[in-house]
Amino acid sequence: MVEVDAIVIGAGMSGMYQLHLLRQIGLTVQVLEAGSEVGGTWYWNRYPGCRFDSESYSYCFSFDDEMLQEWDWSEHFAPQPETFAYLRRVADKLDLRRDIRFDTRVVSAHWQEEAGRWTVRCDDGYEASARYLVTAVGILSIPVIPNFPGRDGFKGAHFHTSDWPRGGIDLAGKRVAVVGTGATGVQVIQEMAKVAGHLTVVQKEPNWCKPLCNAPIEPDEMADIKARYAEIFQSCRSSDAGFVHNWDPRTTFEVSDAEREAFYEQKYGERGFAFWLSNFIDLAVDERAARLASDFLARKIRSRVTDPETAEKLIPTDHLFGTRRVPMETNYYEVFNQPNVDLIDVNTDPLVEITAEGMRFASGFVPLDVIIYATGFDAVRGAFDRIEIVGRDGLTLREKWDDGPVTFLGLQSHGFPNFFMVVGPHSGATFCNVPRCAEQNVEFIADLIGHMERGALTRCEATEAAEDDWTNQVLDQADQLLAGRTNSWFTGINHNIEGRGRRKMLLYTLGQQYFLQTCRDTVEQGYRGFDMVREHSAA
Repeated sequence: MVEVDAIVIGAGMSGMYQLHLLRQIGLTVQVLEAGSEVGGTWYWNRYPGCRFDSESYSYCFSFDDEMLQEWDWSEHFAPQPETFAYLRRVADKLDLRRDIRFDTRVVSAHWQEEAGRWTVRCDDGYEASARYLVTAVGILSIPVIPNFPGRDGFKGAHFHTSDWPRGGIDLAGKRVAVVGTGATGVQVIQEMAKVAGHLTVVQKEPNWCKPLCNAPIEPDEMADIKARYAEIFQSCRSSDAGFVHNWDPRTTFEVSDAEREAFYEQKYGERGFAFWLSNFIDLAVDERAARLASDFLARKIRSRVTDPETAEKLIPTDHLFGTRRVPMETNYYEVFNQPNVDLIDVNTDPLVEITAEGMRFASGFVPLDVIIYATGFDAVRGAFDRIEIVGRDGLTLREKWDDGPVTFLGLQSHGFPNFFMVVGPHSGATFCNVPRCAEQNVEFIADLIGHMERGALTRCEATEAAEDDWTNQVLDQADQLLAGRTNSWFTGINHNIEGRGRRKMLLYTLGQQYFLQTCRDTVEQGYRGFDMVREHSAA
């Protein structure tokens, strides 16, 4: 068995940075990664149209100015191949791969009380032991495909978007179905409509989509961005969710109807999440405000889709704008004006079965060559549930979280000593521009472990009182938000997972500034809320 100071699960952006910082404080580190390369999300997701919907220059690592200055982004919202190349460059520069074991999926992690260490076992029989265990498993990393009747009998190519064929697939002229119209579905549908002989979009729940407004970054603009990186990152740190966007301080009803319409029009034409995250400040809490924004977007959809019946199918009726993840699009609605594209709403035309040759709906049979499942992920806690994580006294994390995650700052859970989570449930990095807030998570954990090393402290465990207080704060705040009362993956709902009912809010929604201040207070008060001891006796 390999013995190191720390084990990190996952070599995405968070795991890469965690490895770098733990090395810097003198620890030996083993990273275990299921994929064959670094990159996490940007390694697994290679479907056509996959790209940032956070501005490229707000998504990259901020800790190394030399890397910032030597890398040029080609677009405001970079495509997956460019992002993947960037992360490989970072791994090269920091020589990260020598401490990463690829093609290794962790199946269990057990706390050994007497030794004060974690023992980790992998699917290929590999075992490692460490004093510290850090998960950097991502919030959308476990794909889900519904168990449609006859699904496995389809003879054509069929796959989840996160498992896009590594060698590529020629879809020109093919009869293609895309199942799902969430953020990923929207991206892939736009591209399939360009190449497929016929595209069938299978929709269960339409979403409110906002134009991405992407554009190339010209050399002089990139030079200006490089000169302003410190300002850009400070702007992200000062915002509510780590983006370059922040709420308008006015409420929806402080302005006249004409002013409000002009404001909506302006935000609709701005890049990225502007219409969502720099809208009026009451959008997230006032149903009347969210209704007005939704009505504006509904008018946009009707103006962009020529067939009125199709337009109405694309307008959500089960949730208001801003209460779910907002997909970014480029000519998405115009796709449905093409003669080679059909939209099937399974609420009115149910899917009966998948056969060897295609899909049978109540209205009839659709012959297909390829089925692409854009059916989402077991969000936030799915990757934790996949691993048998056993803490003190045989307690498993699955059992403890059966009624919903319970954490302190989303970083630790009582009963699991020396176990840390980057972008864990209820962490400030979950409802956030993930790299910006994940960097803070990684730095907090590295600083805490450094504090332990300097003080010869052998155990760190969140107290039960601290995690109860934190979890209650998160859930109480969620109840105040429209999103907290809406079925979505934010609240643990995924209709594509059989038997999955509503769970408690999985994300943190109190705003980045409160999270950062809480973390600062925690450190200034001697890591209040964390029980640290110098011996391995039970806490």
